[in-house]
Amino acid sequence: MERRIIKGLLLVLVVTTSCYYDVEETLYPPTTCITDNMSYQTNIVPILERNCYSCHSVADGPNNGNVVVEGYTELLKYVDSGQLSASINHQSGYSAMPQDAPKLGNCDIAKIDHWILDGSPNN
Repeated sequence: MERRIIKGLLLVLVVTTSCYYDVEETLYPPTTCITDNMSYQTNIVPILERNCYSCHSVADGPNNGNVVVEGYTELLKYVDSGQLSASINHQSGYSAMPQDAPKLGNCDIAKIDHWILDGSPNN
């Protein structure tokens, strides 16, 4: 009886460990940064949500130098003045953003810069 239980447990152990499945994209994310045809809604807003809205949203704007980047019209003010690109690229003479946090990843910066170079479309 005891041998049957041990054999059964071993069989369950072998079957459950052999069904492990990894997603390649999760384990090995792509190393290329695609910056063609950047969309405000699809590509830019998620970057801003992750890195900027916690300080520069409509609700928090008055508390953070009245800089609001939430919403296309608000963001466009900083795009047109060059302040957005200069800040995320940590250019001298501009406040480095995000403040008190690591610089945005190179791919996120490239996406924003290419979107700006493409005319900052509201798409």
